[in-house]
Amino acid sequence: MPRCISAALARNFTAASKPAATAQLLLNARLYPMTTANVRQAFLIAFIVTLGGFVFGLDAAVISGTVPFITSKYNLTEMQVGTAVSAPGMGVLFALLLAGYVCDRFGRKKALLLVAGLYLISAVWSALATSYITLVIARFIGGLAFTSLSLASMYLGEIAPPKWRGKLVAMNQTSIVLGFAAAYFINYYILLASRSDAAWATDWALTTQAWRWMLGSEIPFALLWFIGLFFVPESPRWLFRNGRAADARAVMGKFLPPAEVEEEIKEVEQSLRKGTASLSVMAQFTQLFTPRLRLVLLLGIAISAVQPATGINAVLFYAPTVFEQLGGGTDTAFRQSAVVGLVSVVFTIFAILLIDKLGRRPMLIGGLIWCIASLAICAYGFKTARYELTAEAVATLPAQVNKPALQPLVGVTYRSDTEFKNALKGAVGEIQVRDHSSVLLQKAAQINATLILFGIMSFISAFQFSVGPIMWVLFSEIFPTAVRGVAIPSFAFITSIVSYVITQFFPWQLSTLGAANTFLCYVAFALIGLVAVHRWLPETKNKTIEEVELAFEAASRKRNA
Repeated sequence: MPRCISAALARNFTAASKPAATAQLLLNARLYPMTTANVRQAFLIAFIVTLGGFVFGLDAAVISGTVPFITSKYNLTEMQVGTAVSAPGMGVLFALLLAGYVCDRFGRKKALLLVAGLYLISAVWSALATSYITLVIARFIGGLAFTSLSLASMYLGEIAPPKWRGKLVAMNQTSIVLGFAAAYFINYYILLASRSDAAWATDWALTTQAWRWMLGSEIPFALLWFIGLFFVPESPRWLFRNGRAADARAVMGKFLPPAEVEEEIKEVEQSLRKGTASLSVMAQFTQLFTPRLRLVLLLGIAISAVQPATGINAVLFYAPTVFEQLGGGTDTAFRQSAVVGLVSVVFTIFAILLIDKLGRRPMLIGGLIWCIASLAICAYGFKTARYELTAEAVATLPAQVNKPALQPLVGVTYRSDTEFKNALKGAVGEIQVRDHSSVLLQKAAQINATLILFGIMSFISAFQFSVGPIMWVLFSEIFPTAVRGVAIPSFAFITSIVSYVITQFFPWQLSTLGAANTFLCYVAFALIGLVAVHRWLPETKNKTIEEVELAFEAASRKRNA
C-alpha cells in the first residue's frame, strides 16, 4: 500500500495544489463539459467500486449480533470473544504490509478483485465454521480484505474526473456507514425470525443457527462486488506508468472529452518526470522526524491514535452487548443497534456536506468536545445505576436459571454492574450468568436507560460528524507530497493497532472495570485528542498542499521561538 497509494495521492493533489493548473482545469471544464454519458459512466464505476465499502461495513458490524450466540455455543471467555470480534483488525495489519506491492505489481483492478475474493471466502467460511478456531481464522481472512477502504479511495482518486473527484471519493465513506446500518438491521430481523414458531424458520435452521445466517448475510454482497469488479476498467494512471499509454487514453476517454484527456495525460507525464514518490521508504521515514515536520508528526500520531481510542469500535462492533447493559433485553438491544446504523448514515452525510464550508479545525474541535460530553453522560448514567433482584423478579426468570441459588441475593442492592455480576457468578456460576446476562440485567437494573441511550446516540453522531471522516481528510492534506508515501500508511497502521486493542479488550474491560469506568477511559483519550488538535492543528480548508506545509512550518517556528 505505501508506494501505490502515495503515488496516487501525489498525482491527485499535484495539479490541484498549483493555481495555474487549477485555473486550467476550470477552463477545460467550461470548454469541454462532460457529457451525460461521461457522468453516468463515472458514477456507475464509482458505485461498483464503493460497494466494497458497503461490504466492509457489513463485515465489521455483523459480528456484533453473533456475540451472545457464539459465546454460548463455544463456551467463550471474555478474551476469546474479543479475539473473535477483533480478528479482522489483526488481519489488516498484515495486509497493510503487502497491499502496496500487490497493487503496484498487478494493478489496482486485480488488487480489488483479490480483496473481494477474500471477503467472499471469509463470509462463506465464517458461516460454515465448525469450531471457535476456524471462526477466528475465517474472520482473520476477512481482515486481510479491509484494505478495500484505502484501495477503493485510491482507485477512485486515480480514475475520477477532477470535477467529480470529491463526490466520487466521498461515496466510499457513505457506503461504509450504509454497510454498518445494513448489518444491524439484518441482525435484528434474523433474530426476530429465529424466535418465530413458523415451520419455515425451523426448516431453514433459523431457530438454532441464527448466528450463521447473520455471518452468511455478507455472501451475496461480496459475490455481487466480486462480479461487478470485472466490469470496471484498470486505473489509467497505472496503465500509463506501465507503458500502456494507448489503453490509458481509452479508459480516460470514457469519462472525459478528448481534449481534456490530453490535458490529463500531460499531468501524468509531468508527475512521473518530477518523481514525487522517488524518495526511498527509509528516506521518507527519516524526513518525518526532522524539525520541519515535527509538528505534523505529533499531530498525526495524536489523531491516528485518538480516533479509535474514543471507543467507537467498541460501541459499533459490540452494539447489542452495550445496549444489553441498559436492562432492556436482547430484542430491545438489537433494535437500538439498528437505530445506531441510521444515526451513523445521517451524520456522515452531514459531515460530507459541511466539511468544506465549516472547515476541518472547528468541526474537529467541536466534534471532540461533543464526544467528550456524550461519553461523560454514558459514564454518569452507568455510575449512578443500581442493581437489585426482587423475589418477584427471580420467580419470573427462565427455568434454566438456578433460582434457589439466587435467594441470598434477593433484596441486596449492588452499586455497579461488575459488583452485581460477580455476585451472580458466585451464586449460579459463570456459564449461567453468561447465557442469561441479558434477562438478569433486565430484571435487576435500576438505571436511567434513556439518559445513557441519549449519550450513546449523541456520541455516534459526534464521531461520524467529526473525528471519524475528518481524520482521513487531514491525512490527505497535512503531509507533504515527498513523505506521503510513508506517512499515510504509517499513521493508518497506528489507527489499525489501536482499533485492534480497543476491540480485543472491550469484553474484558466491561467485565473487569465495568461500563462506567470503561466509558471514562474513552473520555480521557478524547480529552488528549482535543488538547492536541487545539494546540497543533491549523485550518487546512481551501489551502493547497504547499500552503498547508508552510502553515505547519510557521507554527513549528513559533513553538520553537
